[in-house]
Amino acid sequence: MISIDGFRYDYAERYHAQNLLRLSGQGVRATAMQPSFPSLTFPNHYTLATGMYPAHHGLVDNLFYDRKRDAIYKVGNRDAVEDGTWYGGLPLWVLAEKQQMISASYFWVGSESAIQNIRPTYYYKYQEKTSIDQRIQQVVNWLQLPAEQRPHLITFYFPEVDHMGHRYGPDSDSVRNAVQFVDAAIGRMQEAVNKLNLPVNFIIVSDHGMLRVDTEHSLSLPDSPALKPLRIAPTNEKIMLYGNNEAEIKAAYDFLKQHENHYTVYLKKETPERWHYGQEDVYNRIGDIVVVAEANYAFGSPEKKMYPGHHGFDNNLTDMNAIFMAWGPAFKTNTRIATFENIHVYPLVARILGLDITQPIDGKIEVLEPVLNQQ
Repeated sequence: MISIDGFRYDYAERYHAQNLLRLSGQGVRATAMQPSFPSLTFPNHYTLATGMYPAHHGLVDNLFYDRKRDAIYKVGNRDAVEDGTWYGGLPLWVLAEKQQMISASYFWVGSESAIQNIRPTYYYKYQEKTSIDQRIQQVVNWLQLPAEQRPHLITFYFPEVDHMGHRYGPDSDSVRNAVQFVDAAIGRMQEAVNKLNLPVNFIIVSDHGMLRVDTEHSLSLPDSPALKPLRIAPTNEKIMLYGNNEAEIKAAYDFLKQHENHYTVYLKKETPERWHYGQEDVYNRIGDIVVVAEANYAFGSPEKKMYPGHHGFDNNLTDMNAIFMAWGPAFKTNTRIATFENIHVYPLVARILGLDITQPIDGKIEVLEPVLNQQ
């Protein structure tokens, strides 16, 4: 299972990703895959890995406060990222290892932390120094191991398209070049794997899309004594505020609601039900107040240059949509499917690998079962 971070639903056609179009054309391709809310990297990679909405698996944002622990989880904090106790659900590699199936990860959110005291048999700590050809060679090496040491689930990750999308915006030549770079790498990987004559299935996904924002007019929350007592967890597209009591929360909410300006202010319990978010906060990590920027706007500070490309918005926005492509012996050929939610990938992978799903998930096998060859 390969994730291309920030690969928007329309990039393959728009930027002529020849290998992806050819291989998925012979296999399965969805119009798009809808990310979970918030449409951010960590929540969605972990949703793909667990089959659960972010509010159910616990990674509710790239930055959030946990009231019980009195601690902050932040994607840039290695100690938090590598601490398996932050992660709920049962990731695919843990499910596999518990059922005596070897797994490997060349990067995926959660794969370098011991979740329920289990990591993949083979894994790497995240860094971006290793060349793509070295990483592809490692996948080939894993598949060349003797049968009793060979992984049956491999996760792999490309960061380049997201980096360029942020820095230069989704319409840029830099994104086109990044798409071509990743597409060529997947072509090389497919070619190398073909030579092994093994029944390998490829699933290509992304975590979210990307849209261009107004870089000249960044948003900020207005100042008020009503906000002073609250703990604030800000990201560019979404700000969460945590209060100490109902009176504080109400005062802050009333103030912010009166000053809405290209953003919408929600009480935690009043976030849209289709987000499966505030009302379903299993780990009590979502802010008492959730502020979400409108499409094409982002929070920032006037003195700091803002990148043009952003994601993290309402997952109903078409530009937040991701990709799903698949090919290999398990999949039907020449098959097109409609847009679906990313929670449904987990039961598909479990079915292909013959793994029993041992705890409740949000995803349903019925959604993607029709793309499988009857076994």
